[in-house]
Amino acid sequence: MTEKNFTVVTEFILLGLTSHAELKVVFFVLFLVIYAITLVGNLGMIFLIQISPKLHTPMYFFLSCLSFVDACYSSAIAPKMLVNLLVVKGTISFSACMVQHLCFGVFVTTEGCLLSVMAYDRYVAIANPLLYSVAMPKRKCVELVIGSWICGIINSLTQTVSLGRLSFCRLNVVSHFFCDIPSLLRLSCSDTSINELLLLIFSGVIAMATFLIVIISYMFIVFAILRIPSAAGRQKAFSTCASHLSAVTIFYSTLSFSYIQPSSQYSIEQEKVVSVFYTLVIPMLNPLIYSLRNKEVKNAMKRAIEMKYFPC
Repeated sequence: MTEKNFTVVTEFILLGLTSHAELKVVFFVLFLVIYAITLVGNLGMIFLIQISPKLHTPMYFFLSCLSFVDACYSSAIAPKMLVNLLVVKGTISFSACMVQHLCFGVFVTTEGCLLSVMAYDRYVAIANPLLYSVAMPKRKCVELVIGSWICGIINSLTQTVSLGRLSFCRLNVVSHFFCDIPSLLRLSCSDTSINELLLLIFSGVIAMATFLIVIISYMFIVFAILRIPSAAGRQKAFSTCASHLSAVTIFYSTLSFSYIQPSSQYSIEQEKVVSVFYTLVIPMLNPLIYSLRNKEVKNAMKRAIEMKYFPC
């Protein structure tokens, strides 16, 4: 390609979910409500855990970290998506696209790692309840969270740097509502084989490792629950895992449906719907799942409300 015919892409056009103006208004209102609930729910969960001494345990420390990631996770996608729903042609600069991809990669990887850490935490709590505080001291919990963030940063930074080295010539229309790496790779006029290999090695290995940790942890959790002599004890032990198990199931099922499917069955419209679920809906659902299915959280919420409105 000669220099005269070579046009460097400086911005991308995000097609979004729809081109119909009427639907854009509906989607804007819907996703604005979802984003507001996400921020209120997750930041409220963090605040509730901080002010409630009874929730100062490893389980709720990890939950507050997960809520922080969910708030950031949604914020990496939702604001730009909402703005683009209000304009005729949604655009994003090349540098902003790389930043969005970097942030999204960090948060989604960290979330997967945190969910595996929380599965291990539940196993320790059920298998060794009397030694739980000894087996999961504050320092170890902090180290596990830091390790999750390090995995997220390394994975996302590797993908983003390799993506930033590609050439994008003429084609700049992204058939998505955010800078998703498969959509960007399809636009590049460079050889993307290295990017695809890095995506498989880093993201694939981390995803499989975290998923295996969750599966193995729950296998041991089941064995530990079955050894509990009383039915009430078994039910109580399982109830402590129900919320986390629900969050894990929703997270991994949507991601696997989006990224692990035959190319012959690939549909960009289907991909957009699934992407809405794991970028916007899941961060909203997590605090709802943990608050509605967890008695300690509900009790702490009641106490916080009573302290605010009935201080005496």
